[in-house]
Amino acid sequence: MDEFFCEVLKNTVARAGISYSFFSLILLFPNFNLDMSYKNEFGISPELIARWLKAWSVSRKLPLPVIYKSGYKVDVGYEKQKTRYVFPELTEDFIRLSQTISEPWVFLKVCASKSKVNSVVSSNWQIQPQGYMMSCNESMKFGNAVLGNQYKLEFENFKSIFIVRIVTQSGELASTGHLVIVENLAVYDRISTEPNHQRKGLASCIMKELEKIAVSKGIFNNFLVATEEGKLLYESLGWKLYCLYTSIVIPG
Repeated sequence: MDEFFCEVLKNTVARAGISYSFFSLILLFPNFNLDMSYKNEFGISPELIARWLKAWSVSRKLPLPVIYKSGYKVDVGYEKQKTRYVFPELTEDFIRLSQTISEPWVFLKVCASKSKVNSVVSSNWQIQPQGYMMSCNESMKFGNAVLGNQYKLEFENFKSIFIVRIVTQSGELASTGHLVIVENLAVYDRISTEPNHQRKGLASCIMKELEKIAVSKGIFNNFLVATEEGKLLYESLGWKLYCLYTSIVIPG
């Protein structure tokens, strides 16, 4: 169990009122399965959010997240995303942080609705389109999702990262997706289809192959973050809304 998750667990057990003798058992036996059963008053598991964020960072080969007060921080280093802060709930820490940041391209993200976030931040911040955290703990429903003869699958794996690509017979990229396994969680990430290959069921085929990989590893807890458009696809596959997810940034 790495240092980041030890800190997450310390915060989790403190909030849940779990005794530190129980917490010591987790540290002594790192294979002990904490089932992420603790949830805050909004029904959100801080440890689940931490695992998802770690997967997000691993998928992009970025520094791992660190604890920042009641949330988490990732030094992203992109030109238009320098840093991201993620909070499992809308807290005073989130509000105070929004009041101290003036530089552009620092993203604050929180498990809350756009309207709630808008009511507590200044007009300097630009609220991004509503995001959706989603989960699926049952087999997905793919219907007749079949890959056409003009396409073929390609697979890549590096440690806990699994990549599936759909390419044309001539090698042109059509669709792609990542799966990252963190503890007992399978995170589906970077699912995309090129514009000239959309509306052909390719994203469903990508999800189908990624699910096969997760199941082969004995992982049945699935998680992702979706856009408005992506949410419709995932709901058709059997995914359910976990919570709303809102991002804000001061643009350059």
